[in-house]
Amino acid sequence: MLKTLIYGGFAALLTGPVFAASLTVYKSPTCGCCEDWVSHMQESGFEVTVIDHENMQPIKQRVGVKPELASCHTALIDGYVIEGHVPAADVRQLLEQKSAVRGLTIPGMPQSAPGMDIPGTPYEVLSFDNVGNTQVFKRYPG
Repeated sequence: MLKTLIYGGFAALLTGPVFAASLTVYKSPTCGCCEDWVSHMQESGFEVTVIDHENMQPIKQRVGVKPELASCHTALIDGYVIEGHVPAADVRQLLEQKSAVRGLTIPGMPQSAPGMDIPGTPYEVLSFDNVGNTQVFKRYPG
């Protein structure tokens, strides 16, 4: 029986999320789509700490998110900034590659992005550096 429990537990580890990283999310206390994105990240294996904040602008300025790159919530993980509804797979890829960028963003709130979940709107995930230069990290057809 012990052998079964050990193998069963090991199988559960292999089939469940095996990626664990700690993410701090700053968001408005009334934003439902932010909560949905937090759930997306948790379901993808991220440990998430949520900090509700009434005025997001000072946080975005402090971490280097220029207005044209902004979205509704801002997250910090392992020295990177994640702005908006960036898919968990892209955050994972960023962390694995240890990219020399400040972070990832999806400016605005595209309807097809995780947490919004209304198909049909193409969008791009952009990487950005410390001065706001951007590059396409990944394209999504919507």
